[in-house]
Amino acid sequence: MRRLRVKELAEQKGYTQSKLMRVADLNMKTIQGLYREPYRLSVSYLTLEKVAKALDVSIEGLFEEVPDEDR
Repeated sequence: MRRLRVKELAEQKGYTQSKLMRVADLNMKTIQGLYREPYRLSVSYLTLEKVAKALDVSIEGLFEEVPDEDR
């Protein structure tokens, strides 16, 4: 199973949700959703692209593989 690591990556860069929202040019509801629901994989490519660029990682770098029981 895959999950988004947006919250962890943002914290590593010292970004708050507000800062990530500004740098990625996304609305707060989108950022909050990415933080709250890391297993939601119905995120648009454009959103992933903006978040990856803001966090200075590849789109693939936004994801991690986790065992099913960790969900």
